[in-house]
Amino acid sequence: MGNSLQDQLLKAGLVDERKVKQAAKGKRKHNQRKKQKHKGGGQPAQPVDAAQAARDRELNLQRRQQQEQREREAQIRQLIESHRLSDWQGEVAYNFVMDGKVKRIHVNPEIHRKLTKGMLAIALLGERMELAPREAGEKIAERDAARVVLIDVGKEDKPADEEDPYAGYEVPDDLMW
Repeated sequence: MGNSLQDQLLKAGLVDERKVKQAAKGKRKHNQRKKQKHKGGGQPAQPVDAAQAARDRELNLQRRQQQEQREREAQIRQLIESHRLSDWQGEVAYNFVMDGKVKRIHVNPEIHRKLTKGMLAIALLGERMELAPREAGEKIAERDAARVVLIDVGKEDKPADEEDPYAGYEVPDDLMW
């Protein structure tokens, strides 16, 4: 039983020499293709086009900037949500400037006092205004200054204007217009 199937078919007269050689040649080509695929391909590596490489770098830079922006937004959201005050609504109106317009929120007297002294900041979370401690407001402003509407410096931190004719006249904090 040392004869291969090809030899047996050749002796039986079912195939001729030419068919046997053709089958052997096809088998060798098939084995070579398998080896080339296994080794990493038989085709030489294409040189990378300089323009394509520049486009790839630009796309990577844009993706990285978008990722950093998303991370900053997540940090801001987390800062606001973790530091925001609850139960600050009340009957006392507090006026401030946002986008060149005077806005008003109604707060309780304690929050009003803290806002005027500069102890609290007003930050935007989506379309909502949230109140947070000044330190949290400063951290938010470091990441995105447009998200912090107001950090009132209070009377103690304001520099004195030497030429102000009304410098001697103090305006009380609890003055309601």
